[in-house]
Amino acid sequence: MPEHKNIELYCVRAEFGTYTQQFLDGGYVAIGWLPDNDLSNIKTREELYPLYKSAYPQDISNVVIGQQVGQIARFLLEITPGDYVITPAQNTEYIYYGIVQEDAYYYASMPDTCPYLHRKKVKWHKVPIQRSQFSVPFQNTIRSSLTVFYISHKKNFFTTIGKPHLVPESDQRLEFDYYTSILNRILELDDQEFEILITHILNALGFEGSEHTGKVGDGGVDVTGELNVANMAKIKLFVQAKRYKLGSKISANVVKALRANIPAGGQGAFITTAGFQKKAKAIAIEAGFPRIGLIDGEQLVDILAEYWNDIPNDFKEKLELKTGLVPS
Repeated sequence: MPEHKNIELYCVRAEFGTYTQQFLDGGYVAIGWLPDNDLSNIKTREELYPLYKSAYPQDISNVVIGQQVGQIARFLLEITPGDYVITPAQNTEYIYYGIVQEDAYYYASMPDTCPYLHRKKVKWHKVPIQRSQFSVPFQNTIRSSLTVFYISHKKNFFTTIGKPHLVPESDQRLEFDYYTSILNRILELDDQEFEILITHILNALGFEGSEHTGKVGDGGVDVTGELNVANMAKIKLFVQAKRYKLGSKISANVVKALRANIPAGGQGAFITTAGFQKKAKAIAIEAGFPRIGLIDGEQLVDILAEYWNDIPNDFKEKLELKTGLVPS
């Protein structure tokens, strides 16, 4: 791999995690379009159009054809040795990642337990990473309905997996520490103001009847709300919202205490200005217990930035931030 190559990041889904284990065990990522064609000699996207139209004559929409051919071309021509790929686990709380190897593409002419025949060799990292460790914009990106897509949030990804040296220099240059600057403004709120701010954020996210409940003896629940998704699903959320000094890590016992106060059928969220210990992250999604979403300081800033226009003016004035969360 040339030393000057920019390392890119892509997602290749495994049919909602159905074939993730096959990807891992076989050391590859794969796609299933055009199963009767070995694509080893394809050099351009244009060469794929007649193959696709012949294989799928029922697809007559140019939009559909363009989207599908685009994904095949992305897998075949854009994902190159040295790039990183991710694939969600069947348990969507986790993501696997790996590095594309040299001479990556091969055509598996004999199907095995994975029916996808177009494959690229990948050296997988053995331990998955929790989706919740990534920034909110990164998590939103990987909700794409596409099977193969490019991910632009490389800085967050490489920093989260402990390889900040792979972040492009252009992404490393910041005029000021954005997150620290905003979090310091949030820390100027008192406990009650912070909890009420979280209530406003829940309202902006679509939770109905969100209310501030924080009081002595409440078992750690500071805010509650109910999300009704087009009357198809309802989620009752019990939130603990706490300001902690930047750089501190919330322990598993603190998260477990919140879990003990979530009634059957409910879910929890712990929203803070700090971070979480590794054991706390495991406790939050432990099987057999109510799920607890963990929102650390940087993720809180991401959410606040996305819904800033829905926050009441008195809080905007209190935090002294302008649109885009730039200090005024």
